[in-house]
Amino acid sequence: MIAIILKAIGTGLFLSFLIGPVFFVLLETSIRRGVRAAIALDLGVLVSDLAYAFIALILFLQGGIGEDSDLNSEHNKIILKIIGGVMFITYGAYSWFKKPKQSKTDDVGNVVQTTGDYLMLGLKGFLLNIANPMVIFYWFWVVSVGSDSAPNKTYHNEIIYLFLGIVFLTFFSVDLLKILGAKRLRPLVTDAVLSALNKVISGVFLFFGVVSLVKAIVSIVKPESGM
Repeated sequence: MIAIILKAIGTGLFLSFLIGPVFFVLLETSIRRGVRAAIALDLGVLVSDLAYAFIALILFLQGGIGEDSDLNSEHNKIILKIIGGVMFITYGAYSWFKKPKQSKTDDVGNVVQTTGDYLMLGLKGFLLNIANPMVIFYWFWVVSVGSDSAPNKTYHNEIIYLFLGIVFLTFFSVDLLKILGAKRLRPLVTDAVLSALNKVISGVFLFFGVVSLVKAIVSIVKPESGM
């Protein structure tokens, strides 16, 4: 059991340090809008990860994960890449031309947020993460790793649930450390820094979006060129 727990923690740490577009948004939100806002965004990301992990788990338990599965087909991979690419490019272009603003603060310097602000940040995190076509596939991998760590067939499913729970706990704990670390940069934030940070994040999303579309186009053209 100790080996399973350590393997789950290691898997969670590995996922925590995968650098994707949402990673930059999380840090930017912590710097610009504070810890609570970043946590709201991260909870949205976590919900989308839970949804993808649930889909991967159901497909796995039904024997639907594999090279021959419908979701893993080349056709569906291309569709996911196109959808994700378009969404990333749209968000990147919108962010590029949107002028960043300093958040409102109270008399002691705390960022003023409303319940609606937190809900919108959660929705933003959910949509940005679920638009990434690679997320569903790395949750397939996580579920497979959890299954390989469960030699006891009697409690096989329960061990997978435990494995995924520890992965999520580790994943979220490391994200909290990232958020708290980014908070220390807030005193350095100026209008110029906000503008530069906005351009960097927009560029990251545009890059990931273009790469996703290019991969989809290559996948479409490749079979045709081989005919």
